Amino acid sequence: MKPLLRLKGASRTYGARQALAPITLNLRPGECVALVGANGSGKSTLLRLASGRERPTKGTVEFDGAPIREEDPTTRARVAVVGDTVACYPDLTARAHLVLVALAQGVGDEATAWADRALADRGLTGHADSYPSALSSGQLQSLLLATAFVRPRELLILDEPEQRLDPGARVRLADQICAEKRDGVAVLVATHHTDLALRTADRVVVLDEGRVLAAGAPATVLAEFSL
Repeated sequence: MKPLLRLKGASRTYGARQALAPITLNLRPGECVALVGANGSGKSTLLRLASGRERPTKGTVEFDGAPIREEDPTTRARVAVVGDTVACYPDLTARAHLVLVALAQGVGDEATAWADRALADRGLTGHADSYPSALSSGQLQSLLLATAFVRPRELLILDEPEQRLDPGARVRLADQICAEKRDGVAVLVATHHTDLALRTADRVVVLDEGRVLAAGAPATVLAEFSL
């Protein structure tokens, strides 16, 4: 099966600072790659390149054989991204927010059903009619994740999705990522939570100061670096 996402010698510099050294990485449908490393190691930079939010200084980043650009309608229709900030409409309830996202992504008449399923998957059914201001930080994170799961997707990019989640919500997240893989979705996730990487990833990439220190089977790599 050919890669859905392909980084070929992709690097990123900001002025004189190299945030990400050249990296080559392939991600196939139904596969999950986890990026691990300390803050500032280059994980978020790599995710921004992979999602088309930024362009590499050198090298290429391709989605389904073409350069990926966030503004491209194909990217918007096929790639779901969860970043490190919570953005919700303050005047919409959790359900209304998800229905709007689903409609914007072309779900159509099934938008409400998709929204209710996403709420249930994230443990938010009891908060469906709550406004963002009434939600805890963990519930807001769950709502942010639900916006990715309430739309069609072939590539799912997650930046530290476990942050602010309680243990039960983290277990549900791991189960959901595994379900995404079974449905043929390619998943690229940056995480500080080794249990999440062990439960979901087919490969782990360890980054340090923008460089790849190791890549391979999760149990082997994580044990080697005591992560």
